[in-house]
Amino acid sequence: MPTLYERPEDIPLLVNHFAQRFARRMNRTIKTVPDETMAALTRYPWPGNIRELQNVIERAVIVCEGESLVIDENWLSVKIQPLSSRSLSEELVAREKERIETVLAETRGRVAGPLGAAVRLGIPRSTLDSKIRSLKINTHRLKTF
Repeated sequence: MPTLYERPEDIPLLVNHFAQRFARRMNRTIKTVPDETMAALTRYPWPGNIRELQNVIERAVIVCEGESLVIDENWLSVKIQPLSSRSLSEELVAREKERIETVLAETRGRVAGPLGAAVRLGIPRSTLDSKIRSLKINTHRLKTF
């Protein structure tokens, strides 16, 4: 069965279904779902699939003060972000480089030893040396005298 993210056309139907179900259970009336709310719900990737959608709608019905169902986007566990133009592997390499540079800066460019970056990163010195070379990290600019 495809995930909810793969079936965005089902989201409005499910939102209305869950809203009415929870409204009946809580003795409330929900007449509308604003377009902005529905658009946000449709854009959201729903990593928790239908159960996450159901929980968000239930929460919205609980806090609803009128007949219009409004969702606070902060309730969604993953922030909606524009797609990156980089591939996943490029993103991972960039994050790895950033992490290594951060730790090297904290250790003032020291790679080895008990206070070195390799120990702090939990990897062997040879691995860190290899990554520094392959990622073209300049450790000299991080050293202070």
